[in-house]
Amino acid sequence: MINYDELPHHSILCIDMKSFYASCAAVMRGLDPLECYLAVVGNLQQKGSVVLAASPKLKKDFGIRTGSRLFEIPKDDRIMIVEAQMAAYLKTSAAIIKLLNQYAPKEDIHIYSVDESFIKVDGLIRLFGNPSTIAMKIKNDIKETFGLPCTVGIGPNMLIAKLALDLESKKKKNGIAEWGYEDIQKKLWSVSPLSKMWGIGRKMERNLNRMGIFTVGALANHDLKLLEKKFGVIGNQLYHHAWGVDLSDLGAPILQGQISFGKSQILMRDYKKEHEIKTVMLEMCEEVARRARKSRKAGRTISLGISYSESEYGGGFYRSHTIDEPTNITMVIYEECLKLFRQHYSGKSVRQISISLSKVTDDANLQLSLFEPRRDKQRDLGYVVDKIRDRFGSAAILRAVSYTEAGTALKRSKLVGGHKA
Repeated sequence: MINYDELPHHSILCIDMKSFYASCAAVMRGLDPLECYLAVVGNLQQKGSVVLAASPKLKKDFGIRTGSRLFEIPKDDRIMIVEAQMAAYLKTSAAIIKLLNQYAPKEDIHIYSVDESFIKVDGLIRLFGNPSTIAMKIKNDIKETFGLPCTVGIGPNMLIAKLALDLESKKKKNGIAEWGYEDIQKKLWSVSPLSKMWGIGRKMERNLNRMGIFTVGALANHDLKLLEKKFGVIGNQLYHHAWGVDLSDLGAPILQGQISFGKSQILMRDYKKEHEIKTVMLEMCEEVARRARKSRKAGRTISLGISYSESEYGGGFYRSHTIDEPTNITMVIYEECLKLFRQHYSGKSVRQISISLSKVTDDANLQLSLFEPRRDKQRDLGYVVDKIRDRFGSAAILRAVSYTEAGTALKRSKLVGGHKA
């Protein structure tokens, strides 16, 4: 049993903007975000363009969700389909954070994503009331100021606040759900499938299912030593999360050790030639390496995912390889991706590519190799190129392949968040 008296008892709100892009697009057009049928897509000219957000009514009545395709949206006069305006959405997101700053100092606000934030409201009772009152004030302020709906989860730590948000707030009439440690067994333990719980993905769910674990309660009551033997530190964390235990500071990753750097790209057309596919892979390896260097991290496991075109009945593969020494050097990551590509590529047309770098460590921990004396210079060169791009733009220095017909980096450098500004 867990002694909850010894654990942190903060007052943390997790605020989620409902269908943020779609809601912003609706307000910009004078529509009610909760009553209209509206979808935001990446590109109106491409039938296979991804739906970036769908209004709540479009989700409920037509089953169109984030990740659906433009051609899947039914032809209905009530449905409005608009192209993304990322710059406007990001500007609104920044303005919402400024509003939160009126309630708490910046160090007590953690921006989890463009549409989701945590805010610690400890010690604000005399100013604004109890946590649920503060949540309602913030919710009303956002609605009055921006015309946007949101939901709020409240908990004594980040994990429980997020769980309350995901699992209950949307069911509440006022959109606010508050959980305490005493709610874990009665509200969390029955959750199944496991991937409904924050921090458990499909792959981990399958691994746990193979161990006979199908509910969060079964995870909480499983042998901790067996979980640690199977998953290491992640097994320990998953066990304690099933009990609602989260000792991370505001803003720290809830699952320590799960940090990775990745990039996924849906291609504008089917790529049928190997040299074209490799061109995009190299550009993406450059971006993954850059993201790792920005955080002064390096990783040992390189993963490559390839999804084939639906015109060739889909399918694909996702494979990983772990190298001996951690790296954030573009060409090292690329060479490993090439090996995986050669081993598993079936020759079909490619429509989506994903690349990631995991098993991350601090870049300062890297060791020099007697067999690769130039490796430190390659790493340093990467940081120099990053500085130039940070100052003059991501297109300031590009590889020659990016100027070929297959390259996407030049076009994407003009986008915001991967979409038109």
